[in-house]
Amino acid sequence: MISLNLPAYATKTMNDGGRTMIYDFLRRRYVALTPEEWVRQHFTHFLIEHKHYPAALLANEVTLRLGTQTRRCDSVLYDRNGGRPRLIAEYKAPHVAITQAVFNQVSAYNLVLRVDYLIVSNGLNHYCCRMDYEARRPIFLRDIPDYPEL
Repeated sequence: MISLNLPAYATKTMNDGGRTMIYDFLRRRYVALTPEEWVRQHFTHFLIEHKHYPAALLANEVTLRLGTQTRRCDSVLYDRNGGRPRLIAEYKAPHVAITQAVFNQVSAYNLVLRVDYLIVSNGLNHYCCRMDYEARRPIFLRDIPDYPEL
């Protein structure tokens, strides 16, 4: 797999009928290793190991209803009190450019979840913004905040 702009970690992979699988410790199972999954696994490890996000408050592939459609957020961080969503992260494969369409996608998810922070990453470029609901706009941050700063 491609080298990312994220810290490396000791991945657990296996072959299953000719398909390479990677262990997702948040879902506690092996999943197909796609370029987007490679980014998801590295990014969630980055959040936990380097930004101190509690693994127990993170979930991958969170299902939500968007109008009549069922969609899945790549990762959601919940708060400790009542499980309110605090952050949505959307991942793309490294060869996929981060465009307005990607921000529109994560913003659509946020219409349902109404979180404080949005993250978009393709493993090479990472963007994080804090939502200012009074001004009705995102405020882009220089860095992804450590968990205690949220």
